[in-house]
Amino acid sequence: LEKERELAHHQTGHNSGVIHSGIYYTPGSLKAKLCVQGAALCYEYCDKKGIPYKQCGKLIVAVEQDEIPRLKALYERGLHNNVRGLKLIGAKEIQAKEPFCRGLMALDSPYTGIVNYKQVAQSYAEDFQEAGGTVLTDFEVTDMEMAKESPSGSEDGLNYPVVVRNSKGEEIYCRHIVTCAGLYSDRLSEISGCSPEPRIVPFRGDYLLLKPEKSYMVKGNIYPVPNPRFPFLGFHFTPRMDGSVWLGPNAVLAFKREGYKWLDFSAGEFLDAVTYSGLWRLVLKNLSYGLSEVYRACFLSAQVKELQKFIPEVTVNDVLRGPSGVRAQALDSDGNLVDDFVFDGGSGDIGSRILHVRNAPSPAATSSLAIAKMIADEVKQRFEL
Repeated sequence: LEKERELAHHQTGHNSGVIHSGIYYTPGSLKAKLCVQGAALCYEYCDKKGIPYKQCGKLIVAVEQDEIPRLKALYERGLHNNVRGLKLIGAKEIQAKEPFCRGLMALDSPYTGIVNYKQVAQSYAEDFQEAGGTVLTDFEVTDMEMAKESPSGSEDGLNYPVVVRNSKGEEIYCRHIVTCAGLYSDRLSEISGCSPEPRIVPFRGDYLLLKPEKSYMVKGNIYPVPNPRFPFLGFHFTPRMDGSVWLGPNAVLAFKREGYKWLDFSAGEFLDAVTYSGLWRLVLKNLSYGLSEVYRACFLSAQVKELQKFIPEVTVNDVLRGPSGVRAQALDSDGNLVDDFVFDGGSGDIGSRILHVRNAPSPAATSSLAIAKMIADEVKQRFEL
């Protein structure tokens, strides 16, 4: 069941398109395990289906001396996560790979790639339909409950005891439910009678575009060394399958769960976010960072200044405002970002028949086939299928 008229319309269709290798994630976490597995499966799947991709690699670049210990720690973490081909390189090797990039040291991840995930998602849907599944678009789920009687015309009795309704009053009867609703994962959980935690707070990420005539300046992905004091990754350079280069993104609170533009606003969704204690705790812990993100969102020159740390030749005249995405950020009530994937169900009649994918942020697209296998195994065990 898909809310929109097309598949992959939101997070999947607005992401950076990177096939991540699994460097960043806490060893032993689902993110680490499923990303490494998922990347290998993603390349294998694309080869099998003839979906184009580029294994253009990635450099995580230290531009300040105090970033080097963090970079080395990241290298150790990547090795611990069994990421293939990782190595630390110096300034000359950085320039050999990225002639316009400046840095003291970099972590080279040659198996990082790029793909069009919308194309991948549509291929998944075709596989699903060929296997006998049905994809219903324009079906926004608004209610789930136990059926009081079998559906009219049914000879199965109550073999399908859960009824799922959409905003038009149409009904689907089923035995079990798996949800993966991104920005609305907490809402669907509440509708089903399961826990509202973790809550989803939307953060918009605005990208800049490198002008086409300047795209030669970037060959692969160029990323900063993440700062553990800040909740988001920071500005990076991302080549795309169409030859364009995305720069960014920033991270600012969206005023609507699917608010891709500055003026997109939903009073109900905005109030839902700003009255949540977890958001205020996050804001207070990261006030200066948050204000600087808003400032950079307003002024191109401030964003370009971040980019010039890596490619000094980039100027304001070389960039254009580009697309935006909205990240479904899961937050707990203490204001902590929920970092790992979260899968859970509930209790009661419906809760025992449901599996919620509660939190699937980046690298969920990379990890999707590994996540799918895990979900299938969990469904078999949980529902005794």
